[in-house]
Amino acid sequence: MDQRADPGETAVVQAILDDTIALYTRMRGLDPAPVVSAAAAIREAFAAGGKLLVFGNGGSAADAQHLATELVGRFTRERLALPAIALTTDTSILTAVANDYGFERVFVRQIEALGRPGDVAFGISTSGKSPSVLKALDAARARGLTTVALTGYDGGPIGAAAQIHINVPAASTPRVQEVHGTLIHAICELVERTL
Repeated sequence: MDQRADPGETAVVQAILDDTIALYTRMRGLDPAPVVSAAAAIREAFAAGGKLLVFGNGGSAADAQHLATELVGRFTRERLALPAIALTTDTSILTAVANDYGFERVFVRQIEALGRPGDVAFGISTSGKSPSVLKALDAARARGLTTVALTGYDGGPIGAAAQIHINVPAASTPRVQEVHGTLIHAICELVERTL
């Protein structure tokens, strides 16, 4: 197979890398306090016998599963498993609730079933507008859970609804998702290092 790259396609790849680096540089200049606060809230919930409930749609559902996996399994060191649940994985629950109550309640119903005061509800939305994530954060806060939002764009109503808001201020969903992955890893590192 010919390994020579088409100059036009090479330029596309380089532009993507340039945009990603620029967004990381922008994030590096912002206050990291929300990331630190999110990790602290998760640690406090675990220390008190609580759990993390994490959710989102599409790529954010994959990010939710990624976060839960790093905590239940391990991130970089051996330790006890941590109680994190991605509310995006049980297709029977998701389809039953969507069918019976509407898709906007797929995470709400699970928050009602599993959430307890002192737990953390962690909603992920690149747009900051996903109705299912917003309604779940509202339900979680009403039940006494600590609410965290990881968003893009300007954070939208989801950012405003959360007690802790981590925002990646960019309008490109792929670039936001790339930085979300790094911020999820930062949260896992902060949680693990104090155990």
